[in-house]
Amino acid sequence: MHRLFSLASLALLAVAAFADEKAPPQFKTLLPAIDLNEGDTLVFLGDSITHQCLYTQYVEDYFYTRFPKVRLHFHNAGVGGDRAKDALTRFDEDVAPYKPKYVTMLLGMNDGAYKDFDKAVFDTYQADMSTLLDKIAALGAVAVPMTPTMHDARSARVSLRGPQEPRDTYYNGVLALYGGWLREQAQVRGLGFVDMWSPLNNLTLAKRKTDADWTMIKDAVHPGPVGQVVMAAAIVSDMVKRRIVSQITVDAILGGPVAKGNNATIDHAACADGKLTFTALEAALPWVLPEDSKEGQQLARLGHHFSNEKITVRQLPAGKYSFKIDGQEIGKYTEAQLSMGVEIEDNEKAPQHRQALQVAVLNQQRNAEAYHPLRDQYALLKGKRRDLQKSLDAQEPQAEAKKAAFTEWYAGAKARIAELLAKARGFEDQIYLANQPAPHSFEIALIQPPTK
Repeated sequence: MHRLFSLASLALLAVAAFADEKAPPQFKTLLPAIDLNEGDTLVFLGDSITHQCLYTQYVEDYFYTRFPKVRLHFHNAGVGGDRAKDALTRFDEDVAPYKPKYVTMLLGMNDGAYKDFDKAVFDTYQADMSTLLDKIAALGAVAVPMTPTMHDARSARVSLRGPQEPRDTYYNGVLALYGGWLREQAQVRGLGFVDMWSPLNNLTLAKRKTDADWTMIKDAVHPGPVGQVVMAAAIVSDMVKRRIVSQITVDAILGGPVAKGNNATIDHAACADGKLTFTALEAALPWVLPEDSKEGQQLARLGHHFSNEKITVRQLPAGKYSFKIDGQEIGKYTEAQLSMGVEIEDNEKAPQHRQALQVAVLNQQRNAEAYHPLRDQYALLKGKRRDLQKSLDAQEPQAEAKKAAFTEWYAGAKARIAELLAKARGFEDQIYLANQPAPHSFEIALIQPPTK
């Protein structure tokens, strides 16, 4: 009896001990994709690399051309020299008022202080970024943290900046550690995540197999248009559901051609006198960027990977064919090439490409004439706030006068910001007129029968 009681007691103790143990953690799934719908806003929060208005502009171009029927809004909230604590300072005036659905975060380059890993510096970054993540969640928005970009040590060493600095040997690794912490935060909180660091580093390593001095970050910190294309591609690749522009397939069979379209509507397909003709209305435009980013577009294979606007014509008689869209020849192809499919997203003669470029140029103007000056206003605001705070902390005799001058300047700055936002909205209206797909007539005509 005593033994049975002891065994029962042990069993109860074991159950109680098990019950006292903490339940296993419930892991969250990462956000699979940014899903923007009519009227939604995406905010790009960051430092000078965001202030450049390049990768943000290119991502905007993707959405403008791929989803032309959905009116979306984009707000660049980057300020040169910012750390996470600076983004917190302006959060309530530069992020919250736009009621974003998503907020991408590119911070860390300045937070690491351009020196070897320092635990106190890193702790500050962790605390401030955690507060930012909490504030974004409190808005009902979803944060998409992005790793800091590459610090190009070789570029720094070959530049005219002067002798090699210690940071040129290790700072890129410090940024990798910061990015690793962000990746973990994204998983713990169930957020989106974009790896910026790896694509920039991997492409640089690949290019330096043939060109030892190649770089896309001439000052070691700020990627130029080439690097910014790579960054935009990383965002779309990691966080946007892949969607082609269109795929059109025509079988030129006896009795009349059979045409079908994926993301395109095909009408009036006919064959006569050695010509195949049809009209097509595609639901989207290719992702085309301004001319100054062409090298980046080619390196990232932007058209093939992210547009893939393909025309396939099968069962044509052997020979060479002239391919025209709206009466303009865009190329000559054999029946074998046409049967494999011809991609036209990068064809500068194609009207769809030209229309997409027009959209990109309008958005380039929107960023150059409205958003970059807007970001400059916020950079001035940061500097003036810091100067005033120093004066107040030092209890300078002229501190109150400076405070009054700041208040007056700030009222004017808010008026200028409002004017620039209105100007940006005007460009947005133009973009949504220019980005609407139009029907086009296609003609594929035999011009050179096979030689016997």
